[in-house]
Amino acid sequence: MIDFDIDALLAPAGNRRQWMQRAFLTGGAALGMAGCGGGSSGTVSGADAAAAGSDGAAVLPGTAASAAGATGEATVATAVTAAGTARTFVHPGLLHTEADFTRMRAQLGAGREPWVGGYRALTSSGRAQLGRDPQPLATVVRGGEGENFRAMVEDVQRAYQMALRWKVSGDKAYADQAVRYVNAWVSTMTTLTGNNDHYLAAGIYGYQWANAAEILRTYPGWSATDVAACQQWLVTHFYPLTSTFLKTHAGSNVTNHWANWDLVCLVGMLSIGVFSDRADVYQEAISYFNNGRGNGALQHIVYARHPGHMGQWQESGRDQGHATLSLGMAGYLCEMAWNQGDDLYGMDDNRLLAGAEYVAKSQLRDAAGAFYTLPFYIYSNRQGTRTAVSDGGRPNYRPCWEAIYNHYVKRQGLAAPWVSALAAQLRPEGNTWLGDDLSFGTLTYSRDAEVSRAAPSGVQAIVRGGAAQLSWWGSADAAAHAVVRAAAGSSGYTELGRVKAGELNTWTDASVTRGRWQYQIRALDSAGAVLATSATAAVDLDVPLLLNLPLDEGQGTAARDASGRAPDSALKGGASWGAGRQANRQALALDGKSGHLEMPVGLLAGVGDVTLSAWVWWNGIGNGNTRVFDFGSTDITYLALLLSRDTMRVSVTNTSYFGEQTVSTGALAQGRWVHLAVTLRDRTCTLYVDGAAAAAIETMDLAPYQLGSTPRNWLGRAQYGADPYFNGRLQDFRVHGGALSATAIQALARG
Repeated sequence: MIDFDIDALLAPAGNRRQWMQRAFLTGGAALGMAGCGGGSSGTVSGADAAAAGSDGAAVLPGTAASAAGATGEATVATAVTAAGTARTFVHPGLLHTEADFTRMRAQLGAGREPWVGGYRALTSSGRAQLGRDPQPLATVVRGGEGENFRAMVEDVQRAYQMALRWKVSGDKAYADQAVRYVNAWVSTMTTLTGNNDHYLAAGIYGYQWANAAEILRTYPGWSATDVAACQQWLVTHFYPLTSTFLKTHAGSNVTNHWANWDLVCLVGMLSIGVFSDRADVYQEAISYFNNGRGNGALQHIVYARHPGHMGQWQESGRDQGHATLSLGMAGYLCEMAWNQGDDLYGMDDNRLLAGAEYVAKSQLRDAAGAFYTLPFYIYSNRQGTRTAVSDGGRPNYRPCWEAIYNHYVKRQGLAAPWVSALAAQLRPEGNTWLGDDLSFGTLTYSRDAEVSRAAPSGVQAIVRGGAAQLSWWGSADAAAHAVVRAAAGSSGYTELGRVKAGELNTWTDASVTRGRWQYQIRALDSAGAVLATSATAAVDLDVPLLLNLPLDEGQGTAARDASGRAPDSALKGGASWGAGRQANRQALALDGKSGHLEMPVGLLAGVGDVTLSAWVWWNGIGNGNTRVFDFGSTDITYLALLLSRDTMRVSVTNTSYFGEQTVSTGALAQGRWVHLAVTLRDRTCTLYVDGAAAAAIETMDLAPYQLGSTPRNWLGRAQYGADPYFNGRLQDFRVHGGALSATAIQALARG
């Protein structure tokens, strides 16, 4: 448990800011914050005396000594989105639901751990005590001259903790005090300002006020008029700042701000949407997390997934204070959405869990006492280049892990060994002086297992380096996982090996290099008996043709896929048909103004090693970079073949042009047919011109599957709207699910 240092709170402003910065990076050690283990041992002391019974013992909810009146009832409220569709919100339904509070009270009444230890952490907090008046300000400043936001930090933390204490214990004195805090700030604060940090304030304190208020809305002592005033206050003073930041990023390049900036705005926005019954505000947050351009969107918070579903976190190369901040905020966002019926946790095959496992392991040490070494792809954005997990602020013990642990392990039955280890180390979660987190997750999120013998899931079979690379999510109940293989269509599986629980859930099968194969993962108990078996994942090591566009129809607006694997592509804008390479054969003609070919969504999803090839007739360009092909989701994430007057290059990125990994050569010849091909085998990318290797690099980390199921896949058009369209003709565009040999590329170039 970590609590705040009163000496730091009372220090002069200059020293306080230094301590605050150090505490942020170290997780509290710089402030002299004490840590202690969980469990039922220990005594009630210090700040808890005011809340203790007359004999000095803490009064546990669910016992005869606890007060009544906090049970409340879950309610629903219907809101209408901007599109006119109705959405029903559950109340309370942000970080905690009525069912959660019922569980807390029941487990405390039974005297069970870890709930008792979690409740003791709450009642021991100096912020959860009666007797201090709220100290509202008319103008709150975070960042820059006149900074005074600590007053809000202290009061919103107290409002939440007293609301929580009331809801669990039933003691109305805490509800009354929490209401006083909320009402005082609602009736006083009219301005939230400062430098760009005031966007952070809007998100962090917006979500905290909304969560305190969401608990209190079930308290009869808080009038409907006051509830409405609080809703309007949050919508007026907090929501607009979060929305503005996500749209403009303070006028900077979208990759300039690290993930935590987006995520604190998202948790603030979503919280305000639910508490204020504003479906449009709620949906704005959900949509951005799903599809936003910034670093807080789901695709970008995890830069890439390493084998074993280890998700390299966007801020891991920066420092651990910010990495855990953004991870915690992402967890809170997912928990609140879950309580409203939206599963952000599970999106993109538990992408958040992949990142959480990575960040958690970054804080842990091996048996020799050294921090674990994690795989790391070079990461470049507007802020520079990172080459390894940062030791800055390592380890950071932010109290943000219980929500993530209890969802994936207890609700879903998945193994999350690194999250589990760190959550156990920090249990029971207490409070920190910084005030970014509402804390006390051991009390509020702990639950008994809701799923047993969950089957291994998320089995991914990717061709990398010509071999099948497997990753999967393990079963929380398994002692080991067996990897089994069969020929495609066969039921005769052979066990390849076993991975013990707690080890990285990955296996590379280099024992076969050709053919079609299918794999399963079997969860085993300690005796080797099968508990559950995963779904089947298949690979084709024969470099299959995934897309074959002859581009010779000569009429209509559809381009057929001759491989039979993909839907037709569509001619758009100024796309038409023109003369092909051979007599009496047509080609796709693009006008350089708006013409392009729109290919199906997700063409490269699940593709590791790859070959992309086409015949190209280029009429040239004035300025800028045109595209032969561009597979992507936005101008942040793409795999493209670019042409300029001076160079031809293949680039892949998940951080816009700042992070492009590129292989390049001289300019493409104009006014004649040229065969172009690109192969990626593991990390080696080779660019071929007319059958000859023109350039290669061995450091291309991002394979197509790392970009997700890209929705914007084009021939002749760029993800960057200002870049010119392709001017010329294209024929025989093909995608192979593997890296063709140099001999095979030469054969294509002769065809």
